[in-house]
Amino acid sequence: MKPRQQRMLAVGLAAVGLLIATGLTLRAFQENMMFYLEISEVKAGNAPDDRNFRVGGLVVENSLRRAPGELQVEFTLTDTVNELPVVYSGVLPDLFREGQGVIAHGRLGGDGRFVADTVLAKHDENYMPPEVADSLAKHADAKAAAAEAAEAAGGER
Repeated sequence: MKPRQQRMLAVGLAAVGLLIATGLTLRAFQENMMFYLEISEVKAGNAPDDRNFRVGGLVVENSLRRAPGELQVEFTLTDTVNELPVVYSGVLPDLFREGQGVIAHGRLGGDGRFVADTVLAKHDENYMPPEVADSLAKHADAKAAAAEAAEAAGGER
């Protein structure tokens, strides 16, 4: 082979290798990408059926249920507007407790309960996952606006 043909072959093989590496990387990103959905979005039916996603909120007080000697735990998450029952089989994080913000990774079961593979709890008393804080703030603002509108409507009579 002439030197020019060898260079062209090397450039061609490098280009093919780069394309294969790019394709594999994009496929890995697509398979591992996990969307965050608010509880209200899940309740509205906007949850993907074919992939895992994250959902976050506050653990509702007195909603934690566990059978003695079992690892399966059931609790309810809320975004202050809607509630979503969650089922998790495993050891909960040490900082998990009712009234605290958590994020759960998993998918929606056929019975409407969220089946979590992983549960993440905040790491100190001042921290809340940004997604959960944004969701709670949005719903708190909507509740406040609705209350003001109700007051205004009641005051006009």
